[in-house]
Amino acid sequence: MIDLSSLKAPGWQRVVAELNAPAPDDRVYFDRLLRVLAQVSAARQAVLYVPDKMDGEDVEPRVELVWPSTRLDSDAEAAAAGATGGAPGGAEILFPNEARTAARAAFGSRQARAFGMDEKEPLYYGDTTASQEGFILSVPLARWTGGQPRPTPGAEPEVPAAVATLLIEPRSKDAIRSTLAMAEVLAGYVAGHEARQALRKTQAAGFSLDLATRLIGSINNAPSFKGSCIQLCNDLAKQFAVDRVALGWVKNDRCFVESISDIEHFDRRTAMVQKLAGAMDECLDQEQPVLFPPPPAEGAGSDVLLSQAIVHAHRELAAGSAKLKVCSLPLRVDDDVIGVVTIESAGADGDARMDLSTVELLQAAMDLIAPVLRIRRSDDRWVTRRAWDSSIKGAAWLVGPKQTVWKLVGLAALIGLCVLVFVRTTYAPSAEAVLEPRERRIVSAPFDGLIRALGPGIDVGAAVKAGDVIVELDTREYELGLADAIGKVQQAETQAAAARKAREAGKVAQADQQADRARAEADLYRYRLARARIVSPIDGVIIAGELKDRVGSTIKVGELLVQVARLDDIVVTAKVDERDISLVKRAFDEGRGKGRVATRGDPNDVMTFDVERIVPLAQPVDGKNVFEVRGRLNATDGQKSRLRPGIEGVAKLDTVNASLLWIGTRRIVDQARLWLWWW
Repeated sequence: MIDLSSLKAPGWQRVVAELNAPAPDDRVYFDRLLRVLAQVSAARQAVLYVPDKMDGEDVEPRVELVWPSTRLDSDAEAAAAGATGGAPGGAEILFPNEARTAARAAFGSRQARAFGMDEKEPLYYGDTTASQEGFILSVPLARWTGGQPRPTPGAEPEVPAAVATLLIEPRSKDAIRSTLAMAEVLAGYVAGHEARQALRKTQAAGFSLDLATRLIGSINNAPSFKGSCIQLCNDLAKQFAVDRVALGWVKNDRCFVESISDIEHFDRRTAMVQKLAGAMDECLDQEQPVLFPPPPAEGAGSDVLLSQAIVHAHRELAAGSAKLKVCSLPLRVDDDVIGVVTIESAGADGDARMDLSTVELLQAAMDLIAPVLRIRRSDDRWVTRRAWDSSIKGAAWLVGPKQTVWKLVGLAALIGLCVLVFVRTTYAPSAEAVLEPRERRIVSAPFDGLIRALGPGIDVGAAVKAGDVIVELDTREYELGLADAIGKVQQAETQAAAARKAREAGKVAQADQQADRARAEADLYRYRLARARIVSPIDGVIIAGELKDRVGSTIKVGELLVQVARLDDIVVTAKVDERDISLVKRAFDEGRGKGRVATRGDPNDVMTFDVERIVPLAQPVDGKNVFEVRGRLNATDGQKSRLRPGIEGVAKLDTVNASLLWIGTRRIVDQARLWLWWW
């Protein structure tokens, strides 16, 4: 037992110095505290329990540490000790049931207690002088940060994070109280250890923040993302005096080396770069730091997480030198790993450069630098690529962050299939169409003649009415011929009268024939004089015939002069493919023969028409058979005024109401049926 009778006693000073000494981690410190408690209280054994599970208010203690950690001789004894509440590793616990019961009571009461171990009496914490077999002291520890949550400040007292039990020899009541009080005092040093650990973490965070600030300022001065990566690698290599630093960027779930310290240009196909990429992929797959050689799982400088990491690629990278230490650190943004930094260090102090504290410092700095690098990377890309990534990121909330593009493609395909199957519309096959007037008249020359004048305002596009003069022919020749014919008639009639008086029958007949011939000639001249004024046969518009330059020229009989058509009644003639004519015929027979037409001159002006007739004769056009479908155009006066006969366009004829899938696959299915009809 250590002499603690005076604060100036060497034993007390040694205890205080040991409990105030810094520890690398919580487990080492609590192992030291458990040893000091056992030595101060002259305990035969000290055990540290932590709460394993809670069922309502009941806590099941679990052995975490034992002092002294006496090993059992055989595996069978170790298994037996574990079955009765032994410690991990086979350490033997004295009076395991009583110690566990005392720890359970301390967890429930949250106070330090002493329990007697008289076999005839149950454990209790009343008159401690009644026990002649010894005592178990249970001391709750308020703080234990090793894997346990911190209590919330201001909240109600919670179950202690740990309880230390001390097995001591029989003592007086006052000695038990003094020993229990001393144990409680020593247990209070846990707060000092926690304060030192918090200060260490704060200092480490400050160091990492300072390092990250200097590195971010350096990479922001680079003109591009490539320059930022090179600057980061060079700065890390100089700051930590390591041999090489490489940075890789994640693309399509693989890591590609972007930059290497002190190397501006390199070939990714070289063996060295391939090994670096393999080590980076290994770190990317595990999404955690990887250190080679890995630290031990227990003891000084241990780290369970790093000791369990897979290091095959890192071992291959370090195979060239036995002293080479390799560390890969992921660049993380939220839950994504966007890159990996691999550091290689050799030499006598390589272990010092790659210790756990340095890895922790570098990882904290990389977590601060990663968002800046991602922004630099984003700024160097094309606008289209940035827009695409932004769209994918925005859609991730709908389908999830994993395989977003494929999920969107599948969702779009499903929606498209539903639209194709369930959305129905009118199937309207298209066909070439021509707009022609229903009534059109050709005005031609009735006989050979000379154009003397045109009617007022006669020109192509002029509106005329029935009876309006279009062309006046020169009639002077016919007027002279008519006068000559009339004179011949009179002469023949005079000769016939003289012959009758002379009773010359033959001359009378001859004179009558001459008179008839002269009358017929006169009638011909009268007819031509009457037809010399060529008029419009109908009300309409002159659609063809340029006559302004032909005044005074001669024309031949039957020669085309002008065409007059009525534009208030237009007929649409559509040439429908034989594969669609049956559907058009069915709709026409059912009284649904309608369609739409758009001219090539003004496709935006869509007009409707009603089908009037289907010509039952196929015509070969451009290597395929078509049927003429004629309909009456339903157009406004303004639309009709802009139309001209012969205008071409595209017509769509309404047929059946069907799904989009049927419409899209109809011709494919029909063609397949035509190929396989004999099956």
